[in-house]
Amino acid sequence: MATIKIENLTFSYPSSDDLIFDKVSFQIDTDWKLGFVGRNGRGKTTFLNLLQGKYEFGGKIISPVQFDYFPYSVHNKENLTIDVLNEVCPTAEEWRLMRELSLLNVDFEVLYRPFNTLSNGEQTKVLLAALFLNEGRFLLIDEPTNHLDTQARETVSAYLRKKKSFILVSHDRDFLDGCIDHILSLNKTDIEVQSGNFSSYLTNFERRQEFERKQNNRLQTDIKRLQETARRTSAWADKVEASKAGAFDKGYIGHKSAKMMKRAKTVEARQEKEIEQKSTLLKNTEYASKLKITPLKYRSETLLNLSGVAVNYGGKDVFKPVSFSVKRGDRIAIVGGNGSGKSSLLKLICGQVIDYSGVVKKGSDLIISYVPQDTAALSGTLTEIAAQSRIDESLFKAVLHKMGLDKVQFEKDVADFSDGQKKITLIAKSLCESAHLYIWDEPLNFIDVYARMQIENLIKEFQPTMIFVEHDKVFQRNTATEIVSL
Repeated sequence: MATIKIENLTFSYPSSDDLIFDKVSFQIDTDWKLGFVGRNGRGKTTFLNLLQGKYEFGGKIISPVQFDYFPYSVHNKENLTIDVLNEVCPTAEEWRLMRELSLLNVDFEVLYRPFNTLSNGEQTKVLLAALFLNEGRFLLIDEPTNHLDTQARETVSAYLRKKKSFILVSHDRDFLDGCIDHILSLNKTDIEVQSGNFSSYLTNFERRQEFERKQNNRLQTDIKRLQETARRTSAWADKVEASKAGAFDKGYIGHKSAKMMKRAKTVEARQEKEIEQKSTLLKNTEYASKLKITPLKYRSETLLNLSGVAVNYGGKDVFKPVSFSVKRGDRIAIVGGNGSGKSSLLKLICGQVIDYSGVVKKGSDLIISYVPQDTAALSGTLTEIAAQSRIDESLFKAVLHKMGLDKVQFEKDVADFSDGQKKITLIAKSLCESAHLYIWDEPLNFIDVYARMQIENLIKEFQPTMIFVEHDKVFQRNTATEIVSL
């Protein structure tokens, strides 16, 4: 076991005056299984890039090991998978690679297929297997779950549980709990290291925040009292000082005035000390502001009915025919493996041209708000997006700010946002749309834990009618009223 040391790390991008890291110091052991959490846009991927030496920075990063990064960039995806993996881990023997693939439930035949014919989930698994075969390396794993279905997440989490020497960026709470033994938390003002899984970290973090909130409330009460005392004492001192004019015993009055002034200064100094103490509290509090949604009430109980519906690719059904109804207040989770047709089913319901069999009956004048899985086409300023979507711009920006988007981002082109910031832009747009039915396709991809909890609380409070695809099992448990499996 060795130690990676971070000493006085300071960094900002050349195009910005805002410090991403300001004299941050901590250390980690190379045998740890670290979960790395923090709000979107705070600098998790930046920190991983700094470990790899991609940017110049202030301070020191002292590491006895080399770093490998996932997702690995494959230059020629037309090559056979075995050739791609030989490039990733050139010294690994084939039997060892097959052993790793078996742990990930990957069929060996994928090794002799072109890499670009593998599903996103298969690509994730084979690249992780190859990277872990590079001995003496510390692996930086950046959001691997975004292309994994629920079953694959469980498989990869179990696989990582058997490994060590990695930092894992993920916002999937179940996934993290299944495979880590330490948490690296990127807070507002520092980076904190804590032993345990994500659930234990979150419990500790919330307890500390509650303690600080109570202490902060007491301090505010004390400071208000001190301010009032200082005001009165200062007024008494001024009054006594004024009474010296024409007084017979100016020595006594002068002594009394000086005593009052000294008391006023003492109270003022105490007040400043209390205020300084207050400034050290709540420095890392994450405020998950309450969100709102204004769903429309459909005139009848049933909004949608599917009878024996199956999506067709090339004249063949992708999944066995499904039948279900969507009634007011239903929140239906569509589940299934990668490539099982979940997104296609959602697009079909939204009215896109999709080959299918069966019967889809939608209520007349049904208004749908749709959040697509893909954010690549998102561009333009927030003002332009609000105008195109015919939603209130002020409300749109207020919702985004509540979900953690800094106001400095408001004038930027959304195309330059991080993946997580793009996703919350789509969700915020949907929340500003009044609709009978909300259809969301993997809304939580790239979105941080606090935003996930905000959305869960919103759905539980307002109970909009929804159909959604989401592989986060905690989110499913907390929000779905029914599950439809493909």
